[in-house]
Amino acid sequence: MAVGQDNRESSAGLKAGFVEGARAAGLDIVDIGIVTTPILYFATAHWKLDGGANITGSHNPVEYNGVKMVHPGAAPLTEQEIQGLRETIERGAFATGAGGLTTRNPRDDYFDTIAKIVRLERPLKVVADAGNGIAGVYGPPLLRRLGCEVIELHCESDGRFPNHLPDPEDPENVVDLQQKVVETGADLGLAWDGDADRVGVIDERGRRHEADLILVLLARDLLTRHPGAKVVFDVKSSQVLVDEVRKHGGVPVMWKTGHSHLKRKMREDRILLGGEVSGHMFFAEGYYGVDDGILAACKVAEIAARDEGPVSKMFDSVPHLHATPELKAPCPDGEKFKVIEELARDLKARFETIDIDGARVLFPGGGWGLVRASNTNP
Repeated sequence: MAVGQDNRESSAGLKAGFVEGARAAGLDIVDIGIVTTPILYFATAHWKLDGGANITGSHNPVEYNGVKMVHPGAAPLTEQEIQGLRETIERGAFATGAGGLTTRNPRDDYFDTIAKIVRLERPLKVVADAGNGIAGVYGPPLLRRLGCEVIELHCESDGRFPNHLPDPEDPENVVDLQQKVVETGADLGLAWDGDADRVGVIDERGRRHEADLILVLLARDLLTRHPGAKVVFDVKSSQVLVDEVRKHGGVPVMWKTGHSHLKRKMREDRILLGGEVSGHMFFAEGYYGVDDGILAACKVAEIAARDEGPVSKMFDSVPHLHATPELKAPCPDGEKFKVIEELARDLKARFETIDIDGARVLFPGGGWGLVRASNTNP
């Protein structure tokens, strides 16, 4: 299996422990170094390995860390499989063996693959903000290879994240990028989270655009090559996305929030494109059906380069609806799913409701509201 890590200060020690334990259980390890999580996915699928694991805290604060694991082909683990691993650990019921250890660098294979998928018709001036996460090592050089002029912002690798958290979903974390795009007269601003499986986009006017509107542009592009294709997205996405996919001849598929849920749905239904409001974008057209923030950034640049007009024009072509910000109500982890289940039951009795993940209420006037329990936060 492939094993990698992000650039957090705690990641090297955690990876060493993971590798030691995996080898003691008889697994042969391919150490791929300090990589983005999508590159870990890529290496697992591209090299046809039996699995992969990346030590990463993703977009979370510095003190957090964890591991993202995948099956062959970079298929996600189910919740039941993760709980099964926990039970195995608690029982101490481990296999024994003496696995080997090799090192291999996936960078060239990854860059070559993306360069075959993405072609820019004209050069763009791009500001790239990695928030000092590992994306800064891979995103700017790949964009340059594709023909972009790249201005780097917070791209020095520093797992303490001294400038801002690498989390483009939070508008506060892209303020520096917005200012730099306007200041330098760039065509486009691109931001990534800590392990580069999510993307944020800023137009030349310094405006930040929500991820479901980015998916609208990606869906329009896909549907020119695959008329009638399905596009999957999470239940938090706007009605604009649903309407735009239909308008351009596609089939919108709403599904549960969570990158593992969406990847599994893509595999089950052979869907070529997906995304969620948090900024994960999933690609199966000529790729492995995984979320990749750097590939998403390259695809946005490719779409922008087809038009001589500004990037803002692309986004202005998407209908705009007003949305209230997300509100997070405190609720104990042990109670939150029960609370949502009871709320959903009550709402369903009074309104038209989509209940694949919490309750998305469709109001008579055309609006909607969603209440759900977070899978990852208290």
